[in-house]
Amino acid sequence: MKVALLDLRPQYQTIKSEIEPAVLSLMEGQQFVLGETVRRFEENIARYCQGGHAVGLSSGTDALLCGLMALGISREDEVIVPSFTFFGTAGVVARLGAKPVFVDIDTDTFNIAADRIEPAITERTRAIIPVHLFGQMAPMSEILSLAERYDLKVIEDACQSIGSGQNGQHPGQRSEAACLSFYPSKNLAGFGDGGLLLCRDKELAQQCRYLRVHGEDQRYYHSIIGGNFRLDALQALVLDIKLRHLEGWVAQRRAHAARYDELLAGVVQTPKISPGNVSVYNQYVIRAPQRDELQKYLAQKQVGTAIYYPVPLHLQKCFAYLGGREGDCPAAEQVSQEVLALPVYPELSDEQIEYVANGIREFYQ
Repeated sequence: MKVALLDLRPQYQTIKSEIEPAVLSLMEGQQFVLGETVRRFEENIARYCQGGHAVGLSSGTDALLCGLMALGISREDEVIVPSFTFFGTAGVVARLGAKPVFVDIDTDTFNIAADRIEPAITERTRAIIPVHLFGQMAPMSEILSLAERYDLKVIEDACQSIGSGQNGQHPGQRSEAACLSFYPSKNLAGFGDGGLLLCRDKELAQQCRYLRVHGEDQRYYHSIIGGNFRLDALQALVLDIKLRHLEGWVAQRRAHAARYDELLAGVVQTPKISPGNVSVYNQYVIRAPQRDELQKYLAQKQVGTAIYYPVPLHLQKCFAYLGGREGDCPAAEQVSQEVLALPVYPELSDEQIEYVANGIREFYQ
């Protein structure tokens, strides 16, 4: 049996009859940049996320970048980020000339450890970027309490966690902003790159709308310097259709995760979901002894897996100028040697899940 880490083709077949006529209609109209299609999607996804004002952008990374720019993050500022996350979380900070300050993680959830944030705060700290990794939210109550105490901005990296929840709250409802990604591997996936910023404040959202078109507040008049961060109408059209199916797809992911939990109990450490959290399982990530050998064994059985992420950010070569050393974030360093993502996309069959789990059990036996 062959089990891909991710196969987008079965999902497309289920919505093909909705997608193709809509795309043809857009092609007939030839309106591909912003416009009514993007505006309609922004309204619908803001309603789904209960997150205030939505601004469609060119990628999840650009959503983070645009949000930081709108919040005034610049040179000499410091921004606290987890060391164990996708590169873009810290890369956007450095691109603005600010300093990413890396903080260790919780080994159960892989999210930023709230008790490690306060020791990292200095007089130059301006913001915190908590990442809701693999589909569940970081400890937002503790983070927001610290932010209020030290007068810091909070911008949530929810690129892997659309639809996730924490004690009835969702990304973007309590912070300044939350960023989403629509990369093809995400739960809500476009036909290419795409992203979005959710803002509580209407004025912050309007600032981001200016920034996404080079800071233009009227045609060819620029009050600020922005960038080209626009969401294409084609992506917005596809995403708006897929949004109608998202809850069903997430329910299937949760069912797959529960089945993995059952089959792998006592074999490897399965994902641990914090009390009050509702995960959307963008990835199903185990912690596995002899991870690299296990991955090779599963590859021989034609099971697709991935390592998110093999090197913590404080040890990445491009951040060597910050002076990070081994031992600075021991939890992130340990986890990076053990994590392995298994197939969890909605269209998996129970037979495929059993095949993957049996392969893991066989390896350790």
